[in-house]
This record gives sequence, C-alpha cells and structure tokens, in this order.
Amino acid sequence: MSDTPNDERTRLEELEREVERGRLSRDAWTIGIFGVSGLALLASAIGVGFAWRAIDESKVTAPGGGGGETIDASLTEFAIDLSAEHVGPGGRLAVSNDGSMVHNLAVRDHDLVTADLNAGASEVLDLSSLAPGSYELFCTIPGHAEAGMTTTLHVGDDGTVTSGEAAGHGDHANMTEEEAAALDQRMVDSIMAFPAETEGRGNQLLEPEILPDGTKRYELTASIVDWEVSPGKVVQAWAYNGMVPGPQIRVDVGDTLEVEFHNELPIGSDIHWHGIDVPNDQDGVAPLTQDIVPSGGSHTYRFTVTEPAVSMYHAHAHGHEAVPNGLFGTIFVGEVPMPTGQTVSGIAIPEDLTLAQDFPMVLNDAGVIGLTLDGKSFPATEPVVAKVGDWIRVTYYNEGLQVHPMHLHGFEQIVVAKDGEPLDHPYAADTILISPGERYTVLINPDQVGTWVWHCHILNHVESSDGMFGMVTAMIVS
Repeated sequence: MSDTPNDERTRLEELEREVERGRLSRDAWTIGIFGVSGLALLASAIGVGFAWRAIDESKVTAPGGGGGETIDASLTEFAIDLSAEHVGPGGRLAVSNDGSMVHNLAVRDHDLVTADLNAGASEVLDLSSLAPGSYELFCTIPGHAEAGMTTTLHVGDDGTVTSGEAAGHGDHANMTEEEAAALDQRMVDSIMAFPAETEGRGNQLLEPEILPDGTKRYELTASIVDWEVSPGKVVQAWAYNGMVPGPQIRVDVGDTLEVEFHNELPIGSDIHWHGIDVPNDQDGVAPLTQDIVPSGGSHTYRFTVTEPAVSMYHAHAHGHEAVPNGLFGTIFVGEVPMPTGQTVSGIAIPEDLTLAQDFPMVLNDAGVIGLTLDGKSFPATEPVVAKVGDWIRVTYYNEGLQVHPMHLHGFEQIVVAKDGEPLDHPYAADTILISPGERYTVLINPDQVGTWVWHCHILNHVESSDGMFGMVTAMIVS
C-alpha cells in the first residue's frame, strides 16, 4: 500500500531534523526529498490508473439502453463491427480503425461523420442528435461501403443493449431459404450486368502537335469533372483533359516533349513524370524543382527522352488527394525489348512476335474513383476481346494506395518487364502482385475459347453481399 500524506509529512520532518543535527548532508537531504516525491507521484499515477479503468469499465452499457453510454465500433477491411447493436439516447460510438488503410464512419443521411482515420487512430462520434430509430452506418471512402463496410445501429430506450455480432454481419447458417436465394440472385444479377455502358472513357491516345523543330507538343488540363464510375454512380473526379485515367502519351526515344499544363483545379498542382529520366528542373515536384502552379495558372515542361520507359504521370503536390481522385495517366517511351525466341514455362514466344493488342491497365483503390480498373468499377469495366492464338501485351499501373494481386483465369501471364526494365529471366504467373507506383508488363497468349474472369484477388475488392463490383473485368476469347 502507498504512503499516506501524513506518513510523507512525518518522513520529511525527520529528514529536516537529521540535517540540523549534522547527520545528513544537504545533498542527501535533496535526494531524500526527491525520493519521497517520487513515491507520491507513483501513488498518484496508480490512483489515476484505477480511476481510468473504472471509467473504461463504465462504458459497458446496461440493459434497457440508458442514455450517455458508449459502444465500440471497429473498422477493418472491409467491415464495421459493433460491440452492441443498440444504444440509448445520448449515446456515443468509440470508433477505432483496426485495419491497415484509411477508413471513417458516418451515419447515412445525417451530418455525422468522423475524420478519415489512419490505421490505429480513433475518435468518438456523438450520437446525441439522433432520435430513436434505426440508422445505417457506413464508411464514406469510395468502394468501402460496397465492399461490406455498412451496418445498422438501433437508437432508443426500448432496445436491450447486448454484446455480440454487429448488425449486417449475420449468421448464414440461420438464413431462410428466401434470404439465401435473394443473396444468390444479387450475385448472379451483378455478373450478368457486365459489360455495362457508362459515360466517359479514359486512356485515350493523345496526339501531339509537331512544332517546326520536331518537338512534340501536348496540352494537359487538370480540372474537376463529372465521371461515371459505374452505372448511375457519378463522382467529382480530378481529371486530365476530362478523362480518368488521363490521356495516353506515346513517344519515341530521342523525342523532345513540350507539355503545356493548365491548372483548373481549385488548388495548386504540378505534374511529376514518374519513371522517366528528366532534368531536375523538369521533375515536377513543387516547390523543390518548380513553383507550384496555382489555380488558373499554367506551366510548360520541356525535356528530351533518352531511353525506353514505361512510365506514369500524375500530380505530386496534394498527391494524396489528387491522384486517388483520378489525376493520373500513362506514358510510353519507345519499345521495351521483348523476349522473342525464348520459351517460358512451355510457352514459345515467336521470333516475329506481332501484338494483336497493347494497352495499359491502371489500378486504383481510393479517393472518389475507388476500387477501379481504368477509372471504372465492374460492371462498367471494359472486357478484353481476343482470338485464340493472339499475342496481347498488358502493362499494369498501380496508382492506388494498396498492393493488388492481379489474377487472370485460364492463361499464364508472362512477366517480361518491371517498371519498364526488361527482365533477364522472364517468368510465367497466374497472379502478379503490383505495389503502389509499380508497373508490370506481361504477355498473354490465349489458347482456349470462353469468358475468362480477370480481377484483383483481394476478394473484398471485387465482391460484396450486393454482388460483384470493383476491380474485375474479363477476357472474352473466340
């Protein structure tokens, strides 16, 4: 047991008397004083600890939903788990992000939402403004609610606050036949809606103006536009030249590029040429290599490309917001050498390789664009239509915030280059893990007729209880 205040005063008086009798030096007395003070502080800390523990235990709510209680809400990829499904009037949610990416928690149709919480962060959401009733909770980050981050909370006096599984994460074993059939039908209907028509298409080739000295001149304008990610879902995308991804640029080694950038965004911006060797003053990193381009301003980039590259261009200033919202594009310089004449995993690559198709596939998982391929979410993603025996070259670009294992059913993907650098030893894989900022170039040689699914293999990126969505497309081979 810790010393009482009376005990501490007695010990201090004894120390003073020892000093007066000369039996204790002033330095020793000082040490003694600090020792006694330390004991007092330790005792106080222990007391505070017990007090906080008592407060924390008081968060366990009583039956009947008394007002002012707090229940826990845990956010993960991709679920919202509540410690109770009822809370009384005046209650609160202790929201914690127990996942690995940014999440938030909002109440549908009400102006109640937490900040965007990084992994490990937490916040208390006050629900005292809500009248008794049932409310949908969800994560507002695009794609997260569709992936399963939604649940129901009941507010009122008449519910018993019980711990257990959160509403919206029901036990499938207790489903009725009708509920199971409805779940199955939603999955079937979502798949049969593919491919769905939407407004807008990204990755369109941008043709240059050829200046008298041979310079290839391009114009890129950044602005916020209406972008239909999936049927009926229109978001405020940040786009180059009105499209997501921005226009595709293809140039030859030795070309000089002049890019006139116009900023019609509400904030400043710049363009970084990710993966291209450029002079430092053309790198597009404000304020280090240039001034930031203000809203309404323009800036001209000019550089000569000296070697083959498989690259991307995107905003660097405010990139955490601009890039996930759609401000990215692809740029190809020259030709990456292909492993012609080699045999990889039993697949012979012809000496006279002719590509039937050659295109980028840009991955995203955040911002208003959300879980998408080339700026579209299934069923609005575009299928790849091919014939048996075609040679197809695809370059994955990860402009998102997470890794994505891209899996093609039915056929090997022969990995021939990483970040535009040809591999000394190409290899075959059915699933390729692409990290943010990476580019992987693959060859595909379909040899079977059919519709073959092509998707990210993080399954919550492609399916939810409402069916298939997100990072899915298909290769249709005839």
